[in-house]
Amino acid sequence: MVVIPCLKVPQRHAQMYRKYLLSQGVLDRKYCAQKHSDGTVTLPVISSVLAQLDLVALTKDVAQDSFCEIVDIQAPPLSKKEKVKSSHKRLIETSQSFLVSKGEKWSEDLERDIPSRWQCHGDLVLFSEGSFSNAIWKEIGSEFWTAVALTLGVKRIAQIKKISLDGYRTPIVTMLLGDSSYVTHIDNHIRYEFDVTKCMFSSGNITEKLRIASFDCSGETVVDLYAGIGYFTLPYLVHAMAAHVHACEWNPDAVKALQRNLQVNGVSDRCTVHQGDNRQLPLCDLADRVNLGLIPSSEEGWPVACRLLKRDTGGMLHIHQNVTTPFHHEPLEHSSSDVEKGSSMEESSLRIQRDMQACTAWALETAKRICTLLSDITGSKWKTNIKHIEHVKTYAPHISHVVLDLECKPL
Repeated sequence: MVVIPCLKVPQRHAQMYRKYLLSQGVLDRKYCAQKHSDGTVTLPVISSVLAQLDLVALTKDVAQDSFCEIVDIQAPPLSKKEKVKSSHKRLIETSQSFLVSKGEKWSEDLERDIPSRWQCHGDLVLFSEGSFSNAIWKEIGSEFWTAVALTLGVKRIAQIKKISLDGYRTPIVTMLLGDSSYVTHIDNHIRYEFDVTKCMFSSGNITEKLRIASFDCSGETVVDLYAGIGYFTLPYLVHAMAAHVHACEWNPDAVKALQRNLQVNGVSDRCTVHQGDNRQLPLCDLADRVNLGLIPSSEEGWPVACRLLKRDTGGMLHIHQNVTTPFHHEPLEHSSSDVEKGSSMEESSLRIQRDMQACTAWALETAKRICTLLSDITGSKWKTNIKHIEHVKTYAPHISHVVLDLECKPL
C-alpha cells in the first residue's frame, strides 16, 4: 500500500494552504487533496522536500488562526492531471492499434499529434486546435472517433479549430462524433448548460470561481460586467449569496445560455440580465461590488465600474488582467545533480519573485488610475486600497492571469 505524507489543515483554510505549498514547490500534484469528516483537508506533499517545511512559520504565513500537521495517508486518489496522463497513454495505444489494423504505419509524428489534454463536458470531449491535425484522421472517419470515445468513456467528440473574429469570441467547433452540441458542465455544485459551438467555457478559471464562492456577499448588489454564460455570476448568487446581481453580456448566444443557467440553478429571481455593450449600461451609484472578468485586459470597463460604485459608501472592484513579467537572462551554472536541484529551486523562486513584483507594480498603477477615474466621474475625492492580488493561472512563462481586489472609498 502506497503511503503519502500530507499536510492536514482546516477545510476553511485549505485553498490558501494549497496555493502556498504550490508556490513553494512542495505540493505533490500527482495526488488529490481529500476532505475528512472532522472538517479537515489533507494536502499531499513531496516527501523529498518534507524536511524543508517549518510548520510554525507556515501557519504564521498562511493563516495565524489555523493549525497544520503532517500525517500519512494511504493511497490517496490520483489527481485529474495524472488521470489525464493515463488516458493520454490509452489514447495513444488506441490510435496506434487502430491505424495498424487498417494497414497504416505508425510514426513519432503521429504520436505527437495525439492530444495530451482536453476539455470534458459531461459525455462530450472537446479537443483543442492543433491536435489530430494529420489528414489521416479525417480519412479514417467516424469509426476511429467511436474508438476514441470508447477509450475516454464518452459519447460525443468535438474539436475547436479557432476563435471567430466576430467580436463575440464565438468558437469555431466541429462535431466529430454525435449530433447535439449542447452540453452540461458542473463545477462546485453549479450547473452550466451551453452550446459548445456557440459559447466558450474556461475551465482554467475554477480557482477564481471557488474564491468568489467563499465570499460573503449577503445584502450586496453586485455587477458582473462580462458575465458570459455565468462563470462568475452564478458563484456570486449560489454560494456567495449576493442579494442581487446585474449581469452584463453582449453575445446573444451567451445571454441565452446565461438565462437558462440562472433558471436551472434556481437564482433567476435575484439577477437582472443586461444584453448589449456594458459601456451603454443605464445604471450608476448602486453597486457594492463590481466584477471585471475580462482578459487580457478589462481596462475599457474601468470607467463603467467606477460609475457603478455607490457614491456614499464605495465598494470593491475585482479587476482581471494578464500581466507580463520582463524576461531575464540569468542562467546559473551547475556542477552536480544536487546543485542542479538547488539551482532549479532558486530559479523557480526568482521567477515567482519577479512575477509578484510585476503584478504588484501593475496593481499599484491600476489603483492610482482608478482613484483618478473615480474623482473625475464623481467630482469628489476617493482613496483606493489594494486588498489582495490573486494569481489565477499562467498562460506562458511570462504571462500571468491575475485578479486585483481593489477597495474604493469616498473621502
